[in-house]
Amino acid sequence: MTTARLDTELVRRGLARSRTRAAALVTGGLVTVDGCPVRRSAQPVPDTAEIVVTAGAQDDVSRGARKLAGALDDIARLAPGALDPNGARCLDAGASTGGFTQVLLRRGAAHVLAVDVGHGQLDPSIGADPRVTAVEGVNVRDLELGLVASGAAGDVPEHVGRPVDVVVADLSFISLRTVAAALVPAVRPGGQLLLLVKPQFEVGRERLGRGGVVESDALRAEAVTGVAETLVDLGVRLCGVVPSGLAGEAGNRELFLWGTRRVPEGAAVEGAAVEGAAMEGRAVEGAAVEGSAAIEGTTLSEGPGVAAWREDVRRAVVGGEPLLLGTPPVPCWARPAEGGGAR
Repeated sequence: MTTARLDTELVRRGLARSRTRAAALVTGGLVTVDGCPVRRSAQPVPDTAEIVVTAGAQDDVSRGARKLAGALDDIARLAPGALDPNGARCLDAGASTGGFTQVLLRRGAAHVLAVDVGHGQLDPSIGADPRVTAVEGVNVRDLELGLVASGAAGDVPEHVGRPVDVVVADLSFISLRTVAAALVPAVRPGGQLLLLVKPQFEVGRERLGRGGVVESDALRAEAVTGVAETLVDLGVRLCGVVPSGLAGEAGNRELFLWGTRRVPEGAAVEGAAVEGAAMEGRAVEGAAVEGSAAIEGTTLSEGPGVAAWREDVRRAVVGGEPLLLGTPPVPCWARPAEGGGAR
């Protein structure tokens, strides 16, 4: 019997395409050895050990793919068709290896602008997709779409440089409150945002527990509320709070904020309406309209419904269940014809 590092053995058995990917699977808690979860990629394992990788995980380029896919599925159950990336032009802020981009492509996105401050992180299988424009070395806080378009490598689609239909974000070591002023203008009026709030980067280092974990539900709710207030003051109408089904690597419980950029009064929004759903101001059948619906047209810090809205956030944090905060939006982008367009 011989032994080898777990990451090396994963590659040897064809369970991971590289040691880097193997290490990501292990640290993400997606690998068991003889029935026991293992979190250390350097752990020695015998060649007789039974090694199992969570079904489908080999195909994901990062744990982030599972987070976004779960959030989109939760939203689809709450408000069918309200946030379907099929046919949408998207921005992935903090793309890293491309987990969020991968999910958007799988669900038929027409194009994804993958932006990250780092270099050489995007998985080659994602970067090779013709629907992806990768932009490296750009801090999202300094994001300007026109400058991004001029600095992107290779052939750049004509529409890059204009606001997109959907913005998703998975950022670390920076508060979403500090980058919101760059993210909101990147989505066109009527477009949507789905942003992953990581409480450990919102509450301040001095309030973190052991291992950098936010241990209090009250602090998690405060983190989400703080980001939400910033978004609303920048012209976003909040639509929901969706807890991530997958914790952060250190064990932090993260949540998605879902919203839509307000359309200026009197402006028209092109794009197809969701079948069976009405335009803003009418509820999708079966969906509750609560919380932020009471504070339309105000800032969260001043609105009369702020207490109710904060309670909705607390319920989502404590209960771990997705929650609508108002009328679901209607997608502002045209869907491909049945059987065509998306792949």
